[in-house]
Amino acid sequence: MGKKRIVQKSPEELLKEREKVEAGMKKEVKVRTLPKGKEGRIYIFSSYNNTIITLTDSKGSVLTWASAGSIGFKGTKKATPFAASKVAEAISFAAKKIGVDKVAVFMKGIGSGRESAIRSLATRGLDIISIKDITPVPHNGCRPPKVRRV
Repeated sequence: MGKKRIVQKSPEELLKEREKVEAGMKKEVKVRTLPKGKEGRIYIFSSYNNTIITLTDSKGSVLTWASAGSIGFKGTKKATPFAASKVAEAISFAAKKIGVDKVAVFMKGIGSGRESAIRSLATRGLDIISIKDITPVPHNGCRPPKVRRV
């Protein structure tokens, strides 16, 4: 096989490579923080499999989000009310850190974590302005498939 040759670069070459890498990177990283006492929105999406909570500012730009899966729950435990309350706890902690005190809550979905998430948000000290259900409901849209016969 022979000896392996290790190529050593001079300091000038290393500086040139570093400048190339830094030029390709984004210089500005946006960190969104709001003044103390600002209003925000919390969107709770609760399905049969998971609960996802998103915190946005009043315009709708996402500040942070959390889900039962991202916290560490796996499988069917993600859909439980306990997991939803833990997600709401994480979001309320992040909201306090960002500076959001008053929130309007928008719920979507038919999962079991809807009410427990709202209760947990309220107990963690967030001032809930309004609660609105935005679950999509069909008004006799598409025709359902034929009944399956076995």
